[in-house]
Amino acid sequence: MSTQPLRILHVITGLGQGGAESVLFRLATWPDAGVAHTVVSLTDEGIYGERLRAAGVAVHALGMKRGRVSLGGFLALRRLIARMRPHAVQTWMYHADLIGGLAARMAGVRAIAWGIRNSGEHLERSSRSARLVLRACALLSGSVPRAIVCAAQNAAQRHAEKGYRRDRLVVISNGYDLSRYAPDPQARARVRAAWGLSEDVPVIGCVARWDPLKDHANLLRAVAALVRDGRDAGLRCVLIGRDMTEDNPPLGALLDKLDLRDRVVLNGPSDDVPAVMNGLDLHVLSSCAEGFPNVVAEAMACGVYCVVTDVGDAAYIVGDTGVVVPPEQPEALARGIESALCDVAARGRERAGEAGRARVLEHFDLARMVQSYIAVWRRISGVQA
Repeated sequence: MSTQPLRILHVITGLGQGGAESVLFRLATWPDAGVAHTVVSLTDEGIYGERLRAAGVAVHALGMKRGRVSLGGFLALRRLIARMRPHAVQTWMYHADLIGGLAARMAGVRAIAWGIRNSGEHLERSSRSARLVLRACALLSGSVPRAIVCAAQNAAQRHAEKGYRRDRLVVISNGYDLSRYAPDPQARARVRAAWGLSEDVPVIGCVARWDPLKDHANLLRAVAALVRDGRDAGLRCVLIGRDMTEDNPPLGALLDKLDLRDRVVLNGPSDDVPAVMNGLDLHVLSSCAEGFPNVVAEAMACGVYCVVTDVGDAAYIVGDTGVVVPPEQPEALARGIESALCDVAARGRERAGEAGRARVLEHFDLARMVQSYIAVWRRISGVQA
């Protein structure tokens, strides 16, 4: 006797390159989970819309402008939810939590789980709309969602302090597909050639969009300090992510100010993160705020040694397999990068990255993450296996 699949409708701000988007993709495309997923983007389909469809997941894009809510889009979302009649609605990030949560309630759905991907640190550097939405979510957190899923313990604690209902908060660590995120010598050679960098050049990199919370200035000032003092070992720094291009005037001005044009490669966004990770000798997280930074675990899974600032759950992710430094201190970050590059040179890149990959395999298993989400959805909907 067959059982009816659990119907889950996801609402997310957009489907471009990003940590939340990649987690949603892994979750919605996990095979044999007894779950039927539908994904709704408030904005556009980004890079993940086509991939989700190719995996058999229904995708709808409402076409709202980023950071703005339209009445037409909200009503379209409510109608879609009412028509789909999901067992539960899972939302992702502040704007989708608020808009998706209210639309689901108006459509008659009570089994709603919000998704927090931000640490809640340094919100004064976020947009005004994000700060207002967070305050609204805190006020509604006891009445709209039945569960609030956080990717990090740090994020759960900070949001409870900001007024979120503590008894709704659930922590589910991200999980990773270690068959995709893995050491790949061929990919390494390919991306190194694309960057114009030979195998003997030490390459550090950062996979992150241009955003104040990612604090690229911290990384670039650290690199400038290493170059100034002759501690750089001839390194090159590759920046991968949205707006990591020549068309970003503030970034260009920073590179000129620090005289780093000949040291930095601007890759722009990539739809093959495992490949670009493999091109690096060292991945650096320079953020001043994070929740559960996916890129750290993704780099570790690819066998890449990591230096991270002590934000969100970054230190927990690396454990004793990488280097942890205080945030917003370029000289401390410079020392961490120098130490890590010396370690990689002494032990060899592959040996230096082995412990990090083993840690991801032990602690951040994708199957465990999927089953944890399903358990939340079944609990809040009352639909049992």
